[in-house]
Amino acid sequence: MARRTSRDPSLEELMILRYAVRGLRRKPGFAIAVVLTLALGIGANATMFGVIDRLLFRPPAYMQSPDRVHRVNLAVSTERDGEFITGTMSYKRYVELAEWSKAFDVTAAVSSGEAAIGTGEDAREMDFAAVSASFWKLFDAPPALGRYFTPDEDHAPEGTAVVVLGYGYWQTRYGGRTDILGQPLQIGSTTYTIIGVARKDFDGAMMASQAAFVPITAHAHAAFAGGSLFGGTTKSTRPSYHAAHNIQWLEMLARRKPGVSVETATADLTNAYRRSYTEQKSAQASLQPPELAKPRAIASPLLRERGPRQGNESKVAVWLVGVAGIVLLIACANVSNLLLARAFSRRREVAVRRALGVSRSRLIGQLAVESLLLAVLGAALGLLLAQWGGGILRSALIENVDWPSTLGDTRVLAFTLGATLVSALLAGLAPALHTGRGDLAATLKAGAREGTYQRSRLRVALLVTQGALSVVLLVGAGLFVRSLHNVRSLDLGYDGPRVMYAEMKMRGVSLDSVGSDALRQELVRRAAALPVVEAAARTITVPFWSTITEALFVAGIDSVDRLGDFYYNAVSTDYFKTMGTALRRGRTFTAGDTRTSPRVMVVSDAMGRKLWPGRDPIGQCVRIGADTMPCTEVVGVVADIRNQRIGDEPGASYYVPIDQLSRGMGGGVFIRARTLASAQAETVRRQLQRAMPGASYITVTPLDDILGRQTRSWTLGATMFSVFGVLALLVAAVGLYSVIAYNVAQRTHELGVRVALGARTPDVVRLVVGEGVRVSLVGIAFGTIAALVAVRWIGPLLFGVSPKDPAVFSVVGATLFVVAILASVIPAWRASRVEPTIALRAD
Repeated sequence: MARRTSRDPSLEELMILRYAVRGLRRKPGFAIAVVLTLALGIGANATMFGVIDRLLFRPPAYMQSPDRVHRVNLAVSTERDGEFITGTMSYKRYVELAEWSKAFDVTAAVSSGEAAIGTGEDAREMDFAAVSASFWKLFDAPPALGRYFTPDEDHAPEGTAVVVLGYGYWQTRYGGRTDILGQPLQIGSTTYTIIGVARKDFDGAMMASQAAFVPITAHAHAAFAGGSLFGGTTKSTRPSYHAAHNIQWLEMLARRKPGVSVETATADLTNAYRRSYTEQKSAQASLQPPELAKPRAIASPLLRERGPRQGNESKVAVWLVGVAGIVLLIACANVSNLLLARAFSRRREVAVRRALGVSRSRLIGQLAVESLLLAVLGAALGLLLAQWGGGILRSALIENVDWPSTLGDTRVLAFTLGATLVSALLAGLAPALHTGRGDLAATLKAGAREGTYQRSRLRVALLVTQGALSVVLLVGAGLFVRSLHNVRSLDLGYDGPRVMYAEMKMRGVSLDSVGSDALRQELVRRAAALPVVEAAARTITVPFWSTITEALFVAGIDSVDRLGDFYYNAVSTDYFKTMGTALRRGRTFTAGDTRTSPRVMVVSDAMGRKLWPGRDPIGQCVRIGADTMPCTEVVGVVADIRNQRIGDEPGASYYVPIDQLSRGMGGGVFIRARTLASAQAETVRRQLQRAMPGASYITVTPLDDILGRQTRSWTLGATMFSVFGVLALLVAAVGLYSVIAYNVAQRTHELGVRVALGARTPDVVRLVVGEGVRVSLVGIAFGTIAALVAVRWIGPLLFGVSPKDPAVFSVVGATLFVVAILASVIPAWRASRVEPTIALRAD
């Protein structure tokens, strides 16, 4: 009686794995190509998943029931501009909404910004948050040290000057010492007492680590007394922050009670907001009536980028997730084609193994293990690429967000594991289905000439798919690059690259209006005297950063307000020279425009056209603030500037001499460098810092950095679409080259026969190149159709370019066509060098 033996399943699996490793070691070039291809695809997806997860999906650390927590937005309608949605409100509005809405068990006020924290050489500009005492109830995060502040320490108007340190700041500044409780810490101009330290990784739903958390009432009391919320410098005559509806500076978070729907919560909030708006209207006659304003509140998603005020950066990032997925599909198609070509070349080997009794399922399992091994190696390399390059891209293109380490992020690692398994399945599916098929006897009888090369529609389809997907990505890249070029080519009305803005940060130094003006004048004088500076001037507003509007009254016009917004600025004499804003007619300001001289103003072209169409603005009279104010005469017209949103038409602006106004206007200093402002900003800052009294300091920001925040979505789109597009093109080109090279190697006998029968070198080259060109043309055709369908959704994210721009589509098609020829030339040249006698003897 025969004995049956059985193998240990784990030993058999180990042998399969060992065989797969040996097979890859025999073909190191093939293995390296596959691993690199998968690494690029998986790494791109890991990077983009980390971005989109942080922006749109990842709940804040330690938050209880994040699905029930909302960020409250308020909306009002205006006759001219339609509905306007804002995420900020006054402290009084927050108190009323918290008191009058009944759908929430926790409401909290939050506000964040930057301020100098510490004293002396230890002082640094850092992020900190002002929050209400109720804020801590949203989280299950006991302090790492000490305690959090209580409602008794967060009462309007003064509050109590206590502070909870962020964990990171505690570690870096104090080395994690536990004896810091009760010590003082200066934040801005206020000294707080340390009472606790927040948990590690706690950011308070603000997406960036905070150096400190202070009671919102204590912060507001000190900040509004200084004239602005974060780092104010002059005295303010505004009403107390807790008694005014129109001082909007904080955000509101609210957690729904269990069982309360979002719709019910929104309706409840809206009722509270309408009541609050009606109260505000009773004290502010100029406010629109509620029936026209139609005030409503929105219980928005907690993550700001999922709400109604989502930025274009997030919209582009969502698209880039899909783009990264396409890159992975291209990589999988490429790898699948390589594995399929390899499977064709191993048909006789597989047939021999089947003849020796190896089952088809085991052969398929062998290929599956090989695909998985390649995918795992590709994923490991991809994670390293994501760790190295992803951090640079994320920090450079989407600022002010704490990005976790790719290798230390369990969510990204879990996603990468899933992507690896999917990649292995997609890449190995076609070769696995092909394995073991066909006539076993015929394959064993066939010689090398007959068994090695067979045309495959599946391989051609995979190549076409790679080409088509590459077209889609390259079209997206081209459209965003054109958009970015159009944005950077805009005439802003000033010379951004050479201008920088200097802003004073007064810490523990109180100046009256005379002293404040004198310090600013000294900064202008010192800046203008520097060898690297061409001109300097004072200003009270900054394009794309701050604007001011005032009521205007012009003879013959019933309501200037109906004509749109008119942006006000008070500047010193060299302002237009400093900014590089061209004078069209008349004159600019001189040293003779003082408080005792007639009031004058300079208007922009757009303002002149709006107020005096067909007439010369020079000499016209404008009353600023009230129709009882003295006449201000227009003495000059300058070029339009863009100062709100980059995509808007230039606004109507006007300028008055700062020397004709009351003292203490505040503002900062614009400085025009002789070279790029970014190269001179630190030099200028160090020189101006010498004029700052006491612990106060100065910051210098190139104007291009401020403008960069407006262009970030186009920069993000152009950069990432181009990176992924070139990556896809490279992978597709390598795939085309590899497959054609395999085909040439398998067609050695056929090509040798052709040469022996008289085929010339150009004939053989045309034969091989033609194969690649035909595949690329089909891919271009399908890709163009797919791109025409897809681009209509990215139209709103573009600037100054049609989603169906023929130039972009033409360049992309031509590029892919040329790349296909180049990828085919080397295999074609090798084919033309086949020695007929050697090829005819091969078997």
